[in-house]
Amino acid sequence: MPGGASFISDQKVLQQDTTTGAMMHTGRARITSIQTKGHSNGSVAFHDVTTTGAIAAGNKLIEYKFGTEGLDFYFPGSGVLFKSGIAVVLTNSGSTTISITG
Repeated sequence: MPGGASFISDQKVLQQDTTTGAMMHTGRARITSIQTKGHSNGSVAFHDVTTTGAIAAGNKLIEYKFGTEGLDFYFPGSGVLFKSGIAVVLTNSGSTTISITG
């Protein structure tokens, strides 16, 4: 949108480097891309919650498993909506970076 057009949302980039459950964002947001460091038998899961204590299988919206190649994924369109907040659980990986709008 050239010429000073306004945008409906701003893009943010968040990074997390813990393997236990961690809150990456509180409040409504959409994940538009995910990058995760590779490691054998790695996985990353994102949950729609307000606290890490609420992480459970029933509120998991995204989960990817990968190997040493890692993960680099862009969601077309508007991304994946998280209504409450975004918590991540990393397994066998050093870090993940997400792009969000909202």
